[in-house]
Amino acid sequence: MSEAMEFEPLEELEVARLAAQVAERGYAVAENLIPDELREALVEGIDRAMHEFEIPYGDNEFLGHCTRRIFNLLARDRLFETTPTFCRTLPVIERVLDDECLLSSLTAIEMNPGQARQPLHADDGSYGFPRPSPTFVALAIWALTDFTAENGGTHIVPGSQGRDRRPNRGDEVDAIQVEMPAGSVLFYNGSIWHGGGENRTDARRVGIVNNYCAGFLRQEESQILALSRERVAAFEPRLRRLVGYGTYRGLIGHVDQRSPEALVDPEIDSDMVWKRIHR
Repeated sequence: MSEAMEFEPLEELEVARLAAQVAERGYAVAENLIPDELREALVEGIDRAMHEFEIPYGDNEFLGHCTRRIFNLLARDRLFETTPTFCRTLPVIERVLDDECLLSSLTAIEMNPGQARQPLHADDGSYGFPRPSPTFVALAIWALTDFTAENGGTHIVPGSQGRDRRPNRGDEVDAIQVEMPAGSVLFYNGSIWHGGGENRTDARRVGIVNNYCAGFLRQEESQILALSRERVAAFEPRLRRLVGYGTYRGLIGHVDQRSPEALVDPEIDSDMVWKRIHR
């Protein structure tokens, strides 16, 4: 993939429309967001990483006995730096959360033939806040291959982000199955009940899950420990802040009254809360 390639961002009206759907029903689907050149490069990068790091299959029904997951993608290949800040997806996430959100995790998922349906769950389920709650977690699943009813397209319970509990095994729910062509993106509220479908085909289903959280929450993956400072120093500024080398509202996460971004860029002019206080 050409490093110089640029992509047209989403129009403001489309960003607002998708964010409104996430707020109202808990999810939104947008087709043709990921250009073929980028999508194909990401699939090739995932295949390389699967081989290089000898990624195993899951060992329980949640991870999937016929599914492989590459966690901590940003540490695997610089190619994956493209996805968290992508101009056609991050603006929607920022509208759902805010522009000081964090990248909670970045995971590639390869669901292979024979994979059973995943139990329903909510991706913000490990946080202890009461339900329903404001939106603190939002995700964008990139479909790198077609997502169909036959190959395990994601099951979603519309509106379930407004319920007062997480799903339980055996719940009878009115779920829909998201079908979308390769290059599409599924945006959703982290409280919505969902789960991967059953792959009844002879082909794999491949995607990347971009998981974001509010800037004051602990990330699902400890990005600051998972990524070397040398790697982070090479990131663009927005990606640095997304992985945790920044502060929330100029205070939360500071290091000696400076943004942690100064650890990888000493020349950075941190907009800290102390500078805003009238003297």
